[in-house]
Amino acid sequence: MAVKHKALGVVAIILTLVVGVLGGGLAGGGVAYYLAYEQFSQGVIAQQSVQPQPIGNIEEVSPSEQGQSDPVTVPTVAPPAPVASSDEPVVAAVNTVAPAVVTVINTLRADAQPDSRLELPFPFPGEEEAPNPDEEIPEEFRRGTGSGVVITEDGYIITNNHVIENQESLAVIFADGSRQEATLIGGDPLTDLAVIKVDGAVPAVARLGDSDELQPGETAIAIGSPLGDFRNSITVGVVSALNRTLGAGAPEGLIQTDAAINNGNSGGPLVNLRGEIIGINTLVVRGQAFAQAPVEGLGFAVPSAIVQNVSEQLITTGEVVYPYLGVSYVAVDADIAAANDLPVSTGAWITSSIPDRPAVVPGTVAAEASLQEDDIIVGLGDIELDGNTSLRQALFEFQPGDTITLDVMRNEEAIKLEITLGERPESFP
Repeated sequence: MAVKHKALGVVAIILTLVVGVLGGGLAGGGVAYYLAYEQFSQGVIAQQSVQPQPIGNIEEVSPSEQGQSDPVTVPTVAPPAPVASSDEPVVAAVNTVAPAVVTVINTLRADAQPDSRLELPFPFPGEEEAPNPDEEIPEEFRRGTGSGVVITEDGYIITNNHVIENQESLAVIFADGSRQEATLIGGDPLTDLAVIKVDGAVPAVARLGDSDELQPGETAIAIGSPLGDFRNSITVGVVSALNRTLGAGAPEGLIQTDAAINNGNSGGPLVNLRGEIIGINTLVVRGQAFAQAPVEGLGFAVPSAIVQNVSEQLITTGEVVYPYLGVSYVAVDADIAAANDLPVSTGAWITSSIPDRPAVVPGTVAAEASLQEDDIIVGLGDIELDGNTSLRQALFEFQPGDTITLDVMRNEEAIKLEITLGERPESFP
């Protein structure tokens, strides 16, 4: 019986200890909660920021101070510095150039495109089918649109030659929606550039940059009026390549970009991040008829170096004068050289590239200098015709009447010919 009472006593002691521990914990927790709540209500406990702290704003504690009882200074956190948006340079460039961009309205001559109505997706009002193409086209169906950009304070505007072709009258709509009539100063089909002019004040002027300094990969901004309805639309891409030549009478030395360009963007500026015109958008490549996938991001612009030269001549004289050799040629690359067993992989191969036109036109300076079919011009003066410079681009560096030396490959032999450049006739395509 004594053992039983002893066992009960032990159990009672254990229960007492357990209850004490649990009770003490609960009491201690309650006290801690109460103290924490009081401190929080008095602002003693502050919420800590999870943002990284700038290293320069942490106050260091010296080793001698670490052993002292004085409170350690808490690192101060400065307000975060404003982070520049990655779009800010684009926005700044657009704000600089966009006010100078215009929509060009070309009212075509009545006889300019007599068959174009047959391609319309709808008939004229009140007609169930396309009208007789011999009838005069109403003015509302004779309007073409493009883009342009003001380049001088006295109202000269650069655009594409194909935008103003066959014009009866011209007008421009500025970025603010105002409209002014414009007059044609001159156009140049070879570079697909033209200059028109408005009278009176202009809202802004854009400046030309140096396209010779461009590098592939630079940001390129296209500004224009796609489809003629979406004035001052902005698209952004990069300079994809330089000195592109597309053949078939297209301008040479073009800037390739993947900034979206559509009908109506023609004549609008291609702009760099400094807000400078680096090119005038002129054409796009959509792909071949039987291509298995649509082609995108192949836009081309005339470089600003050519724009400057051509616009100055058009403003001064109303025309552009080019030096002239009198040859038909094909720009040589590695594929053409391999396919035709040529001795060089760059240059201008004199051959009948234009139907019904001889490789060397009789009576021209080329014939007088004894250039022959199948000669390959590899240099003019100090300019080498490499993959970055075509014959036409090299000729732009000279004037009619200049006497220069041609470096020529003839039957795998290098020869030099002296030639005095003529003036390109208007009838030459």
